[in-house]
Amino acid sequence: MTTAFFTDTRFAQHTLPGHPEHAGRLTAIQKRLEESGIIQDFMLIDPREATPDEIQRVHTTEYLDVLQWIASQERTVGLDPDTYVLPESYELARIAVGGLLNVVDAVMEKGADNGYAAIRPPGHHATPTRGMGFCLLNNIAIAARYAQAKFGRVAIVDFDVHHGNGTQDAFYEDPSVYFISSHQSPLYPGSGSLLEIGSGAGHGFTMNIPLPAGAGDAAFETLYQRLVLPALARFQPELILVSAGFDAHWRDPLANLQLSLPMFANMTRWLIQTAQVLCEGRIIFVTEGGYDLEVLSHANLNLGYALLGQDKVQDPIGKAKQNPPLDNDLLEQLLNRHELG
Repeated sequence: MTTAFFTDTRFAQHTLPGHPEHAGRLTAIQKRLEESGIIQDFMLIDPREATPDEIQRVHTTEYLDVLQWIASQERTVGLDPDTYVLPESYELARIAVGGLLNVVDAVMEKGADNGYAAIRPPGHHATPTRGMGFCLLNNIAIAARYAQAKFGRVAIVDFDVHHGNGTQDAFYEDPSVYFISSHQSPLYPGSGSLLEIGSGAGHGFTMNIPLPAGAGDAAFETLYQRLVLPALARFQPELILVSAGFDAHWRDPLANLQLSLPMFANMTRWLIQTAQVLCEGRIIFVTEGGYDLEVLSHANLNLGYALLGQDKVQDPIGKAKQNPPLDNDLLEQLLNRHELG
């Protein structure tokens, strides 16, 4: 298979010493991919800056004016206690989005079977009106709107350990985008109840899977086989986009789910296989969270193997000591609410 791949070393300029979302995260991914030799197997995608019109398909002009103002300053500005913006951050965020849109073009028109964007700042917490949770521009939401110029029905699957509240906000009333988020709850940002399923015309096109701390591999296997994959099959997307955060791993310092590297590899393969059945293989993965650098780098290498159709899976870390099954009551509530029983 041909995988369109985008990253850029300039993203390292967006970094704040001591902050969990720092340049070393993406540097670790880039180094692991280069040392493995897998980079040579990708279709490398050129960078560009996303245009204001492309970004404003999701974000308001007023919010972009704030980012542009910060770019004119000579200091770091905090949008909130978690989210920093440097003078160069807005330009780098536009490059991240623009490179991702070039990946979308490659998958839609230029012969790539699937795609992968290793970018930062991350995006899934950024709402149409504000950045938050380390995120400035909602990369995957902008990509979905961009892709809809060609494909009407887009599914977004978010397996980051934190709820993708910004992505949900962008499409909550839209039946043309099906948003699925599995996440630890309670945890930042506090949204993502199983009762949140969309509103208006979008009612039933948002699926939230809130999981208690300690949920692990067995729970996620059940969720994907009974809920996530059947929901995608029912929706029949023309493109699948994935917010690929790897902070649900058991060793991540910011959360308490119990996934292993092999389970992440399984999840990515199940999604890739589903895309092959539903939408001619069109699937694009976009990096989000993950704050243990060894886990993050190996998870992204395994993602690359899966996209290329290779059977390799690296796991130098091992599984969590406990691997409880999914709570049957939660599963039944989800199946009933989304009429997948």
